[in-house]
Amino acid sequence: MNHHVHHNQTASQHRSIAALSPPGPVPALIVFSQSVITKMTGNASFPSPTPTLAVVAQATNDLATAETAANARTKGAVSSRNEKKAALLTLLRQLMGYVQSVADANVEQGASIIESASFSVRKTTAHKPRVFDAVQGAVSGSAKLVTATAARRASYEWQSSTDGGKTWVTAPSTLQAKTVITGLTPGASVLFRSRSVTKTGEGDWSQSVTLIVK
Repeated sequence: MNHHVHHNQTASQHRSIAALSPPGPVPALIVFSQSVITKMTGNASFPSPTPTLAVVAQATNDLATAETAANARTKGAVSSRNEKKAALLTLLRQLMGYVQSVADANVEQGASIIESASFSVRKTTAHKPRVFDAVQGAVSGSAKLVTATAARRASYEWQSSTDGGKTWVTAPSTLQAKTVITGLTPGASVLFRSRSVTKTGEGDWSQSVTLIVK
């Protein structure tokens, strides 16, 4: 099912992704897990955690017990501790999935919701890929335009403007998400934009990009 969602251009609308970067050493993992449990207990954002916090707490206690035994060099304790560690990590991943679903339901508050559960928010790279871009073409007076692929079967319309967007000249549409526009005046500042056309209809025009033609 293709739900066409119109993403707002505002940065606040980007989905916050929870990241599980559990500490490697078991004692630190236990502290981390206890912190998650503490912060999620009675937290209004998380009415029904899955798995339940009681299950995660039990797994955390089991791991703590196993860690003590492993440190005491009890026979078979290390493999038991490793199993308990893996079990707790699985539960924490599932719990993070639950936290993520809560955050997804409230995108604007997503990051603070994730952090309120003691999980970290995955760092999103600042340089978001431009959905549409125009670069200098291979020959003088040409521009190479690239846009995001809209669907498997889509065509793309391209326009240019030499008067700051008052009037737009339509270039031939393409079946690929890229084209080259030629015959431009070297030295001119030209605006470009594109939109996709799929079986559900025409998309919105992209934000226009300015290029000084060489």
